[in-house]
Amino acid sequence: MGDPRKFGNKYEHPKRLWESARINEESALKREYGLKTMRELWVMNQELKIMRREARRLLSVSEDERQRDLPKLMNKLARLGILSRDAKLEQVLSLTVKDILERRLQTRVYRKGLAKSVKQARQLITHGFICVNGRKTDSPSYLVPVEEEGSVSYYKKVDLNAGELAEEPAAKEDSIEEEEAAEAKEEAAVQADADAGEKTE
Repeated sequence: MGDPRKFGNKYEHPKRLWESARINEESALKREYGLKTMRELWVMNQELKIMRREARRLLSVSEDERQRDLPKLMNKLARLGILSRDAKLEQVLSLTVKDILERRLQTRVYRKGLAKSVKQARQLITHGFICVNGRKTDSPSYLVPVEEEGSVSYYKKVDLNAGELAEEPAAKEDSIEEEEAAEAKEEAAVQADADAGEKTE
């Protein structure tokens, strides 16, 4: 039967795990876009790195090779609504992770007014209330192509003020120091798992 298939990580761990500036920035993005874990942010960062890496490669190759491969990259960015088809290659290098996060299904549901908050948008998606092109989609991280954005809608009727989808009363927020400590603890656990995996291989 052969060895079981091994899947590589979809993200890279931060090189400096306890850097306070990075932790503050990532925590703010996690709150703004309603992400559940830092892994979701790291996956989007990895998507951005792949795009920018390809742009840098194209800037360093011959004109013939650039003209051959450039449409693949620009068509992908245009299809996802990140850049227009006539954008310059240098513009790819100026993209930020927020440009990628804006194309997630969770964000699009909120921007279209189908949910009252990004957290509620996540609930709607994971509980099967959202469809794309008439197909139920339960992945909040799905990157929505421009041609499908107009088809993002409710899969079934939902009352945004009823039951578990109602917004929870605003609880007293933890202090910034406590939240940062929790995020750092999560990242440390992820790093420990990665180190353990490397030792066992």
